[in-house]
Amino acid sequence: MQQKAVLTQSEVTRILAAARAEAEKNSWPVAIVVVDDGGHPLALERLDGCAPIGAYIATEKARSAALGRRETKGYEDMVNGGRTAFVTAPIVTALEGGVPVLVDGQVIGAVGVSGVKAEQDAQVAKAGIAAL
Repeated sequence: MQQKAVLTQSEVTRILAAARAEAEKNSWPVAIVVVDDGGHPLALERLDGCAPIGAYIATEKARSAALGRRETKGYEDMVNGGRTAFVTAPIVTALEGGVPVLVDGQVIGAVGVSGVKAEQDAQVAKAGIAAL
């Protein structure tokens, strides 16, 4: 039987704290979501000033990164590269900012961020993951 790591509340708390610190350092009002490997939310934090839609978009970015086992930027690049049929996939395909959490080459969850420019969203997500 295979074994793999899972995100506990301890890791989720560390991810959120580091992502929040990165966002606050840059004065970016974002929503941050951490999901498990099935895309199910483990935590959501919407910082002051972030539009309510940010929570929804961040959740979908995280879900897409977890289920797709890749950064959502990869999907955005495919669509922008001409694979426009991919926009019909049941995931967020046009927005950078969803980043999978990898341990020993396995996806154990993902972080999604929304609220500022796409590359800034990804920066916040990666800062959160780096805390692990």
